[in-house]
Amino acid sequence: MPKTDEKNIAAAEPARTRLEPRRILAAMGPGLVAALAGADAGGVATYSNAGALFGFMQLWTVPVMCFLLIVAQETAARMGCVTGKGLASLIREQFGVRLSALAMLALLVSNTTVTLSEFAGIASALALFGVPVYVSVPVAALAIWLLTMSGSYRRIEKVLLAIACVFITYIVAGVMVGPNWGDALFHTVVPQVEASPQYLSLLVASVGTAIAPWMLFLAQSNVVEKNAHAEDLPYQRIDTVTGAVAASVISWFIILTTGAVLHPAGVVVSGAEDAAAALAPLVGDYAELLFGAGLVGASFLAACVLPGITSSAVCEAFGWERGADRSWAEAPAYRGIITAVIAISAVVVMLPGVNLFGIMMIAQVINGVLLPVLLVFMVLIASDKHVMGRHVNGRGWNALTWFTIVAVTVLTIIMFVMQAMGL
Repeated sequence: MPKTDEKNIAAAEPARTRLEPRRILAAMGPGLVAALAGADAGGVATYSNAGALFGFMQLWTVPVMCFLLIVAQETAARMGCVTGKGLASLIREQFGVRLSALAMLALLVSNTTVTLSEFAGIASALALFGVPVYVSVPVAALAIWLLTMSGSYRRIEKVLLAIACVFITYIVAGVMVGPNWGDALFHTVVPQVEASPQYLSLLVASVGTAIAPWMLFLAQSNVVEKNAHAEDLPYQRIDTVTGAVAASVISWFIILTTGAVLHPAGVVVSGAEDAAAALAPLVGDYAELLFGAGLVGASFLAACVLPGITSSAVCEAFGWERGADRSWAEAPAYRGIITAVIAISAVVVMLPGVNLFGIMMIAQVINGVLLPVLLVFMVLIASDKHVMGRHVNGRGWNALTWFTIVAVTVLTIIMFVMQAMGL
């Protein structure tokens, strides 16, 4: 990986003021994949619960989460463009091997459990179409492994962007249920807060869904993989904002659909697949099929990116060879970690009687602790002129980033308190 050249960064020419359509299209990908991958099985379950339990009351959180996601993803993408390095490498250089190793261990455990939940989402969604778990999970695991081992980042990115098109099904389902659009827009603009443990718990879960630790690594790593540089920053910002807005539109329509249909009927769901199944008797089989197809695509997309970004971050932190274009002989640890994460996740999901909810809760706790720490690492690095040169965080952006850190930390503490109290 290229090393940071401080003099070149400081002397870099200002970004072009006239954007070129061709370069905008070329830059699209990293931000879209990172943001849309966050709308995974856990995300769909969280948003479905929010709609089923509280109707449109949590629609106001969507633009807020979109704003926080843009702040975090833009900073990560900018660091990748300017330094040519991933977040794991910068953490090791700035904060030492010990802290880096601790962060990577937490990321490895967390991402493996989240990958497991994605396979559970694939199994549950395909079960709606009559496909048994002992068929869906092995086939999905093999397809994901072959894709991540394909040896071309650009090919992988194109496939992932194609898979992301399935998210349109959530928009179609939302239109089909015929919601009260005026009421939905009102709740999007005017916050409605309920002082109940369930409401606060879902609010915390929404933050963890919108900004997950692995998404920061993914956004920065993808920019580095595309060989983007400081002069590409305007284009990467367009990609980042586009991805955040697209992901937020999807989450808004999931809350809209379940809020319009399941909440008035008093239907309570415990997972995304329950929401899909519950839609059928209320608004017809097509809505269930669309919702189920969206869940398959969401889970598959996240399951494709999680093993790769986990392996890439760990290898980067320890200076090992990595990259989709590296062979087994060139990067045995990189490919080995990917294979292990996929295999372990697939096998555990197929075990009878396994407590998937408990495993997902472990991942949530780890993410809750890891995210604020990573955000602090990120803002300190992005504020360092020796690393970022003239692309260092400004005062306004620093304030926004610290606001994000404080908000995430406070909500995480609330989550832990509620869990300790059994709420």
